[in-house]
Amino acid sequence: MEAEMMAFMVEEIKNSFTCLFNPLQLHDDTYLQILQQPNFPATHLQVIYRQLSGIYRLRYGSNQLELLFDGKSHFEKYQEDWSACLKSWLRKLGTDEGFVKAMLRITLLYDSPTRAQFAENRCKTLINDYFGLLIIKRKGTLLLKTGS
Repeated sequence: MEAEMMAFMVEEIKNSFTCLFNPLQLHDDTYLQILQQPNFPATHLQVIYRQLSGIYRLRYGSNQLELLFDGKSHFEKYQEDWSACLKSWLRKLGTDEGFVKAMLRITLLYDSPTRAQFAENRCKTLINDYFGLLIIKRKGTLLLKTGS
């Protein structure tokens, strides 16, 4: 499931880039690179995916004990709910130019590990701000404060 959702993230970033920066879909060098980029290191994208999945578990952690009467397993129910939520979040985050640029830098416009690391950190910050999260590390202990 992680691989298919990460592939969806890449497609959603392409769509967001097109809507925000190239609505006429003019084929300039950057747009062609985004459309034709087949390979990039998935480690940075995986970090962002796992951060979003952690936020989902934080916000909707009580979904494990539901009574299901439609014949689906709890895993199938979780997959449906998680994928719908991720798609919704990515569409909302995709309206933020900074988020789209940072996601492109770690995926389709990847050029160096240091720039990708910087962009990954920028994505994490934008996600934390979007969800009202504050992660504080003191003496090896992580404190998590949520805005809602």
